[in-house]
Amino acid sequence: MSDSSPLPPVRLHPEAELARAALSTPLLSRAARLARWAGPDTRVDAGGGLLEEQLPAAADLLGLSGDDAAALASEAWRVAVDAGLVEIVDEEAGTVAAGEELALLTGGTPHDVLAVWLAALETVVADASVPDLDGLVDALDEGGEVDFSSLDWDPEAEAEFLDGVLGNLYLLTVSEDGPGGTPVPLPALAASMIVPSDMAEPTNDVLEQVSDAMMRLDDQFRMLEPVGLVEYRPVDEELMADAEEEPSAAVDDTDVSRYGMVRLTPLGAYGLRARLLEAGFEAPAVGELSDKGADVLLDGTAHFGQSAAQAETERWLVRREPLAAARELLAAARGADAGAPLRRLRCQQALSLVGLEAEPALREVLDDPELGGLARVWLSERGASGVPAPSQELVFWLTIDTVAAQLAAEGNSEELQALVEGLAEQHSGFFAAAWRVEHPATAEVLEAMGRLHPDKKVAKEARKAAFKARSAHGG
Repeated sequence: MSDSSPLPPVRLHPEAELARAALSTPLLSRAARLARWAGPDTRVDAGGGLLEEQLPAAADLLGLSGDDAAALASEAWRVAVDAGLVEIVDEEAGTVAAGEELALLTGGTPHDVLAVWLAALETVVADASVPDLDGLVDALDEGGEVDFSSLDWDPEAEAEFLDGVLGNLYLLTVSEDGPGGTPVPLPALAASMIVPSDMAEPTNDVLEQVSDAMMRLDDQFRMLEPVGLVEYRPVDEELMADAEEEPSAAVDDTDVSRYGMVRLTPLGAYGLRARLLEAGFEAPAVGELSDKGADVLLDGTAHFGQSAAQAETERWLVRREPLAAARELLAAARGADAGAPLRRLRCQQALSLVGLEAEPALREVLDDPELGGLARVWLSERGASGVPAPSQELVFWLTIDTVAAQLAAEGNSEELQALVEGLAEQHSGFFAAAWRVEHPATAEVLEAMGRLHPDKKVAKEARKAAFKARSAHGG
């Protein structure tokens, strides 16, 4: 995923709800318990980790048992340190004390709690990009430095790979209505990182790379689940058994869930969006424009889907008096720049949510060459009296403006093709008149109509009209 990729607007859950979810995640709750448990006798090593002899007591406090109890306790302690729940008082003596962030978990705002959780998330993501380093000691050179080449591990590449996977998971599961409810199959997520977009049929080599990536991701998502980023169904262990071994029970080879399924949680959507913003991506969230001006609203929702644009606009309108809101929207919709048609479309959609209190604002722009058309539509739809009929010039201008807006919003969509066919069919001599329209997008719209109309004769007429428009308007 590149930093120019358009990201869908996400409907985040309320911060209070997300903060409660963060506090209940296994990893952060364990880290907080260890931070409260730490006292004058707690000792850490040079790296800030609990001394090995203290790990059993920490694991017992957390109710952990089994072979991985000490490792889980160590991980929770590391999160406590990195998230500021514990601070090192004396590095030489290895003493610790409660950190400033610990009090925020009980006395801070939901935003404070989420900030602590985000710090914990960064620790886990960093750990997840590190492979099993059983051979780390053997890879140390004489100077104590790690020879990464002997481990066949590139730390930067591994971190970029995991970031890319998480970015793709965000794209695949976040929609206008919030985190997607359908889990993503692990093979699809791995393939999104490995298989070239122009490869029709993956080669055996590429399929082997996808398989290797799946195994890495299986380990990584097992680590990311306890921090609340994802809900994860691991790869079926039967699939990882030796090929010569008989399966313990009959298995269904067509069950894709056996290959791992991952779903981004609402908390995970919040966390990944925060990471994407930090990395410089534009990752919009519904509701963040409610305190901005109408110009920001119309530009900001320009490429939102209809559902998200309406939700954002409803939040914007609820904070304003209808008449004043309508006047502000209409003023922001003016312009001859490339984005103006789509602004006017969003303005028209926003005004559809406003009641009759806004009528004076619409009547004020009836003679405006850019807004008069949409004002007549709004008033007519509400049965207002005394609405003047539009001139033929205004009708054609509004038609060009509407098609230009649809082009900007959807590109060459099936809906736009249907609109183009309808215009050419309903208006005889449409192209003979349309090329004369004084609109900045006239030639572009006529060229698009030539591309989209299935009838070759009509398409040729549209292209000729586009040429005339460019010649007449100096394009």
